[in-house]
Amino acid sequence: MKRSKKYWTICVILVAVLIVLGYTPIVIPEGVYKPMILGIPYSLWFSFIITVALVTLTYIGSKVHPGADEKEEAS
Repeated sequence: MKRSKKYWTICVILVAVLIVLGYTPIVIPEGVYKPMILGIPYSLWFSFIITVALVTLTYIGSKVHPGADEKEEAS
């Protein structure tokens, strides 16, 4: 397996885990909005963190996508 394909697979798995984690009761508990961090519920902070992680993984994924090598070779 090529290195870029391995990194691509890792990115895809991490994105899937983050998406599933984002909708679990760990992040969005039913009827609970405390504890608060700087006046914002922790579930919203957790959503901020997940969003930043997804944007970062998207950037990394765009660099290691297996099809990116084919485009460079064609040029």
